[in-house]
Amino acid sequence: MRPPPEGPPEEPGPEKPGEAGELRRTRPDRTLLAIMAAIAVIVIIALAVVFTRGEPAPLAESTPAGIAQRYAAAVIAGDETAASAYLTPAARTKCTTGARPSARNLRVTLVSTTERPESADVRVLITVSEPGGPFGSAEYQVEDAFDLVRAGNGWLIDTVPWPLAVCTGEAKQ
Repeated sequence: MRPPPEGPPEEPGPEKPGEAGELRRTRPDRTLLAIMAAIAVIVIIALAVVFTRGEPAPLAESTPAGIAQRYAAAVIAGDETAASAYLTPAARTKCTTGARPSARNLRVTLVSTTERPESADVRVLITVSEPGGPFGSAEYQVEDAFDLVRAGNGWLIDTVPWPLAVCTGEAKQ
């Protein structure tokens, strides 16, 4: 008979280092942690930009582009009374009764402005988003122009791009 081994009995566990079937405990790779941290920072910055991006800065009301911007904002907000304040008397009487896209589905982007002493053209890109359809919402773009005329020290709109036209109370009667 053999004498019992001295000391505490060995517990089953991983084999001793250097033996076949060795189990190692690995630490997370520092490079991987750095990459994950960088991705997290980029995602946080992107979310901050998206959620803090608000309305575009208003252009000066003394410029043709500023008048067109305020008019378009009023139409999109559904305030036809405010929008009509930027129109010439002749433009207030022009009313197209055809179907127009919903103003809340419009996005207007300034393309260019041509200013002359007594008139100006403000070219815009109008993006119309229509909900529904078999593949989701549909979108199309139209490039058009506001025609403005000088009125005293300011500007008034004489011709409006069709998707932004409003029928004021004067024209509806």
